[in-house]
Formats: sequence, structure tokens, C-alpha cells
Amino acid sequence: MKLSPFLVLLVTLLSATATLPSEALNVRGHLLKSKTFLSPPIFLRPGSVSNKWYFDIAFPRGHLALKSFNAEVVDERGVPVPLHETYLHHWVVEPYFAVKEAAAAAGEAQKRSKGILNRNSGVCKNTLGQYYGLGSETRHTATWVPDPYGIEVGDPEAPPEGYEEKWLLNVHAIDTRGAADKLGCTECRCDLYNVTIDEHGRRIPEDYTGGLYCCYDETRCKVKEGFSDGEVRKVFLRYTVTWLDWSDAVLPVKIYIFDVTDRALLEGKSEPACKVEYQVEECSSENRANNDCVHVQATKQILPRGGDIVFGVAHQHSGGIAASLHGEDGRLLCESVATYGEGQEAGNEAGYIVGMSTCYPKPGSVTVRDGEVLTVVSNYSSERQHTGVMGLFYILVAEHKQQQQLPAAAGKPGLCFSFPVSWCLPSWLSSNL
Repeated sequence: MKLSPFLVLLVTLLSATATLPSEALNVRGHLLKSKTFLSPPIFLRPGSVSNKWYFDIAFPRGHLALKSFNAEVVDERGVPVPLHETYLHHWVVEPYFAVKEAAAAAGEAQKRSKGILNRNSGVCKNTLGQYYGLGSETRHTATWVPDPYGIEVGDPEAPPEGYEEKWLLNVHAIDTRGAADKLGCTECRCDLYNVTIDEHGRRIPEDYTGGLYCCYDETRCKVKEGFSDGEVRKVFLRYTVTWLDWSDAVLPVKIYIFDVTDRALLEGKSEPACKVEYQVEECSSENRANNDCVHVQATKQILPRGGDIVFGVAHQHSGGIAASLHGEDGRLLCESVATYGEGQEAGNEAGYIVGMSTCYPKPGSVTVRDGEVLTVVSNYSSERQHTGVMGLFYILVAEHKQQQQLPAAAGKPGLCFSFPVSWCLPSWLSSNL
């Protein structure tokens, strides 16, 4: 693609900074705003795990259209921390409804639930209800919602009476400084964590060799001699939210998350059974001889409401190759491919997934219908065993009734870039280049 001199200049100027200023590009007469926040401090020593939930986090307030949410782990000086020191297993954010302070002061809080989760539209909303969520790939995975779409939040009519919208954050970080087996620690191998019961006091099955049951909050992975009493480090999740004030110019999208572990439909069950994680066994000697060490996991899930897919991305762990989403007739809806680092610096760590490619279909070009059965496929290398892996697929869907309001200029998606951070040009600008 040949870039105009104006675009080259704009890309150069915008790439010179890591985040947008608090008030930035004017999108169709509406101000695009951006603000950066820090999570509560996370204290880690070599081998330790923090997997805490933070409620009422700092977050933009008002009736908004979310356009992106980008995050990374930094130290107390604001310097990005590489994955080979602090592995970001995952972070997720989602809204919830909390009792208003006035109601609590009036003694009405006991009559109401302390909090009501306001989860996404499915498919695994009971276990994967987040609005945004990534892991090691967070620094180079775009989260931009293309124009003229947005994720609607802060609607004053949404909370039940006596409640208000707030936001929660979950950060799962593993300190691998001095780890006896860095990859094993990040894959939560139970033998390295020396645990036999999970965080709820239940015995871990003997055939469960690794995953979330073994690397819960305050556990510790095995470290080399001399690191047992290592220095405690304070880190933060630094996150940048970009948004527009809500208006009729924004078309809402629904968030759906698919999970390759859900076997319910294949087994004739009515309710989704999303297990979130699974295990990849080492390939056989026969497959190795044929250079065919790829583990393929696939399942089918029902999309409740159809429309146009305007964004798609997968989430995988180390060993992941790519994931894809297919329509009922087998057509490819989106493929998301893993990118691995090649160095030591933050954002380019060798052996770690540092980015997942995203899909930005031209509006109206990738359509799914109500109740369509979609197939999720997740491919991993099976050169060695991998425990606690994931094969999730996020999509944003604009329902068909919204498309009647679609501006003509939205026919061409915005240009997206991943350096130095993930960001996109608005469609109104890129369509004129």
C-alpha cells in the first residue's frame, strides 16, 4: 500500500509518543479522549504469584463509547517490565453495579446485593464475562473498536435502582526471576508450585498436572538456590482507556467470547460448559518423524444474536500458533496468529507470545445470523507438553438493525498499527487517504 506524504508524517508524529494525550483526535465532530491509570500496587518476590481482584478501579465516568483499552506491567518508576521477569498470565476488566453511597448511608445496603456483575453478551458469560482481557500479548495486540462503532458503558438507565456502575480489574502476574523452570512456572505446573489443594481447599485431581488450580494468589513457584529470599518488587498494571462521549453518531457493538474447551453442544447439552483452559500433550514419535507436531482443538458454540463482525482476536499461551473462527458453512470469519518475541527487552521477549493479529472486516462483509453455530479452532505446537493453555476468541458484533444507521464513510476500516503501541487511525481520516 502506498502511503501519502501526509499519512507518513502523521504516523511519524503519533508513533513518537506511547499514549494519546487526555484529549486528542476529533472524530466526526466528537472529541476522542484518552487517559492513563495505574492499578493498585502488586508486590512480588522471585517465584511468587499475585492473582487479585480490584474493585472500583480508576476509570472514566459518564455515558461513554469505549474505543480501546491497552495495558502493560511497569515498575514503580514507570519502566515496562519484561515477561521473563514478571509474566502477565492475564488481566481482565468488566463493569459491575454497586450500591450507591447514599443508599448505603441510609442503611439500605443490607437489602441489596453488594454487587451485580454487568457481563458481556456471551457465549461463556458465566466464566468469561470480561469486556476486555489479554495476557502476555498485551503490548502488541490492537484493541481499537473501528469507527463508527463503540462499546457502550455508563448508560444512566442501566443500573437497577439504588445502584451505580463501577469497574473491577483482575491481574494474574507471576514473578519468574530466578525460577527453576520459567516456562513451567508460567504454565502453572503443579509440581513446581508444590500444591495439592486449590485456592478453595479442594483436592486437586491427580491427573491435573498444571493450570490455574495450581498458581493461585500467594502461591510460589520453585526458584533456584539463592533466590528464596529475593528482593520484593512493586509493580503496577498501567492501563490506557480511550473513549468518546456517547452520541447517536456511535453504533453499539456486542462483546462475545468463545472458548475452545466448551464441549456442551457437541455432547448434546443445552448450557455452555467453558472450562477456560486445557492441556496439550507432547506429540507422538510417529508425528514427530512426519514433522507434524501440531495439536488441534476444535469445538462448536452458538452465537445468540447475529450481525456484522467488526473486530476479532484470539488469546493463546506459549506454544500457541493461531486460532480461527468459522461459520456454520465452514467459511472463515477471522484468523488470529501469534507473534513471538526475539530479544530480551519488554515487548520483544524471546519464547513468549508478544502479540496476536486482529481482524477488522469491512462493515457488512463478515455477517453471522441469529443462532448460527460457529466453530472455534485453536492450534498449538506439541513439540513438548503445555499445561494450562487457552484458546479463546473475542469478537465484536454490530447487530443488523444498527447497520441502517451506518455512515457511508465507515465502509473503509481504519488503518491500525502496533508500534510503539497498538493504535488505529479513525476511518474518516484513513478513508480519505
